Amino acid sequence: MTLLDALSLLSWLDLAALTCLILCWFGIGWRIEHAMGGPRSVSNLMLAYREDWMREMVTRQPRIFDATILGTLRQGTTFFASSSMLAIGGGLALIANPQPLSDVAGDLVNNPAPAILWEIKLMPVLLYLVSAFLSFVWSHRQFGYCAVIMASVPNDPENPLTYPRAEKAAELNSRAARSFNRGMRSVYYALGATAWLAGAVPLILGALAVTGMIWRREFASHSRALLLREDG
Repeated sequence: MTLLDALSLLSWLDLAALTCLILCWFGIGWRIEHAMGGPRSVSNLMLAYREDWMREMVTRQPRIFDATILGTLRQGTTFFASSSMLAIGGGLALIANPQPLSDVAGDLVNNPAPAILWEIKLMPVLLYLVSAFLSFVWSHRQFGYCAVIMASVPNDPENPLTYPRAEKAAELNSRAARSFNRGMRSVYYALGATAWLAGAVPLILGALAVTGMIWRREFASHSRALLLREDG
């Protein structure tokens, strides 16, 4: 059976569910990163604290504390990039030998189908994992750029290069965090996309559940309320 023949096995509900998944992923990501006059997300609120961090770094001596924090952030990106790579390898292994996947998925839906159909339903999971891996790798590199800029910030606060370079470090730090958050969202939706193996309706429910979870964490969590609470 060719790929086109396999695609013809997908119903309109399957295509609608896949469209729902993609729109949810794109829509929640855009809303988190763009306030547009509405409530700001946790990720957006953290940008100001990252800028404050770099300003405080200027007068903190020594700067070992700052280097330690940045090192911890880089370790996080390394961990998730490695995990994504392992998951991608597992997915490719299933595509190369789809029989175990066909057996498990067939038991779930009690509806035998060609192995290539299960491979197609696994593709969104792999694509999200690839997107996550690339985002984590780019985040890791940006945190590395931030570390170099931080090291170049003069110790003298009166030096004309001090605060401009601290601002550059803050911007790179924020961009690295944004890439990391994009990678995490891709991982979440990769998990939601596995629901397609059980059918189109479970995929829609999985996409909505993941979107609702992300929305709550970004716009209705206790962490957000804490960030909005005024200091002092």
